[in-house]
Amino acid sequence: MATELKTLLLLIDADARLAAAAGAAARFLADTAGLEPDATASLQASVVSACIESFDRLEDSRACIEVTLARFPDRIEVALSSRGKSAPAFGLDTIAGFAKHASGNQVAPGVFAGVDRVQYETHEGGAVTRLTKYFGQLAPRL
Repeated sequence: MATELKTLLLLIDADARLAAAAGAAARFLADTAGLEPDATASLQASVVSACIESFDRLEDSRACIEVTLARFPDRIEVALSSRGKSAPAFGLDTIAGFAKHASGNQVAPGVFAGVDRVQYETHEGGAVTRLTKYFGQLAPRL
């Protein structure tokens, strides 16, 4: 049986309550895809954190971010798009996994622990951070 493509589009103001709504949408897609509860919760937390961090990149306090969530047969993709500063939703040290625990030199799993791939792009005066969570297997090698 083929999995039907599901896509949700949210335009949200810089408000943590709306970031939670984007996380809930990600949770809905993960639940309907049959992801394990722990993986679902981690994906939700990653989406909420990415939205909140994206708010800091907005040049205008009245601006919003566009969150596109899509469920494919093998993955869920969440794209966070904003106009203005060309910077990812998080610092490159976090994306690369170099964030350190305050108490030692272990590498922290970071806010992206709930996703398998993070991609960053710029397009015509805007930035896109794409989070991908694959089902079952590890992310395919490029």
